[in-house]
Amino acid sequence: MSGSTKKCILAVDDTAVILTRIMEVLGNDYEVVTANSGARAMKFLKERKPDLILLDIKMSPMNGIETLQAIRGRRDLEDIPVIMLTGVEDKETVMESAKLGICDYILKPFSSGELDKRVFRVFEKERQKRLEAEKQAAE
Repeated sequence: MSGSTKKCILAVDDTAVILTRIMEVLGNDYEVVTANSGARAMKFLKERKPDLILLDIKMSPMNGIETLQAIRGRRDLEDIPVIMLTGVEDKETVMESAKLGICDYILKPFSSGELDKRVFRVFEKERQKRLEAEKQAAE
């Protein structure tokens, strides 16, 4: 795979260990860009649109939900798939992020295999959607 065809994943977490882990797990198959705050993520999103965002919920000053609201508030970003990463098993938080259109939710600590599988599943769903749209356009 050449570098230009790799899918880009923006990983947003305020814990360096988690970002390093994500890079280790996904770095061979994807281009992984990291941001250690919601504000830095938004700055990156002004420059470039990733194929997927991995977003931690517990961050400050701007938490994951607020960051997700800011992302969904921009027309050019509203269709990016988002997987929430969190140690919070709080149903309310899950519901709140679900309302904002997340495609998955991974509890920390996560296994390498689980993270890889969930990311692959999101890209596979996106690919199916694209194929379906192309098929309908051709009819």
